[in-house]
Amino acid sequence: MSPLTATLRILKPYPGIFAYYDGRIAEKRLHSDKPNWLDDGAYSLGIASYAVVAGEHALVYDTHMTLDHARAIRAHLGGLGVVRFDVVLSHWHDDHIAGNAIFSDCEIIALEATANAMAANRERLENNDPPIRPLVMPNTTFVERHEIRVGALRVELHHFQIHSHDGCVLWLPDEGILFAGDTLEDTVTYISEPEHIETHIDELDRMATWPIEKILPNHGDPDRIASGGYDKSLISANRNYLSRMIDPEESSRAHTQTLKEFVAHDIASGAVLYFAPYEVVHRENVAAMSREPVND
Repeated sequence: MSPLTATLRILKPYPGIFAYYDGRIAEKRLHSDKPNWLDDGAYSLGIASYAVVAGEHALVYDTHMTLDHARAIRAHLGGLGVVRFDVVLSHWHDDHIAGNAIFSDCEIIALEATANAMAANRERLENNDPPIRPLVMPNTTFVERHEIRVGALRVELHHFQIHSHDGCVLWLPDEGILFAGDTLEDTVTYISEPEHIETHIDELDRMATWPIEKILPNHGDPDRIASGGYDKSLISANRNYLSRMIDPEESSRAHTQTLKEFVAHDIASGAVLYFAPYEVVHRENVAAMSREPVND
């Protein structure tokens, strides 16, 4: 086992569905003591990639945050007898595409917007800390909707402009299971595109109309993911947070309140679970909305 995957947990929320979860380990870092996207944006908050498996075929949703994690995913699935791997990318951010090279011989499916964002940000992605090099691009793209069969399972890919302009969710319509990528997050969403926050709220409203039974986000509580995921109250909680961040009176509270205080109602209802490292995310969100520098 690689030292990078020593804390990787393989969860099985449903038959034929696996979550490859790592992170949320107190006082542990994988890459460096210096600030970096892997430790501070992925591992500290916890992250999962997923696989939907039917016989010899697996659909992998995101390739995780390192090559070693991607190798572990492929090795586990290979041990189950999988010989055909298809990959779907939820969006272009580092911690979701870092393992693409391990699946370079497979079909890698993404929104056209994701491929464009990866190409536009190639220099940053390849030279970030840690670098994603080589940056392996998608080889199949679509614009709004795409369908795949995994055994008898119907799988749909849909574009939602939430968190990032190129958000792609994976939807099992017959089971009512939504793989949300970063469109939904527990404890709160990370505001990476503050200029589009009104669109993100509208898109959350659209998502809420779907007949969703359970939600499996990439960033969430491992025990809740293992037990089957979140209900639709996670959509409401993420929407509540964004709506309050653009409301003048509520946003002023965001400047002075801790995250635990600011989202106390949704924590109390059980829609989200409080995880202290998201206090940093909240401060960064406040800074992004106000264009102020973050002072830790």
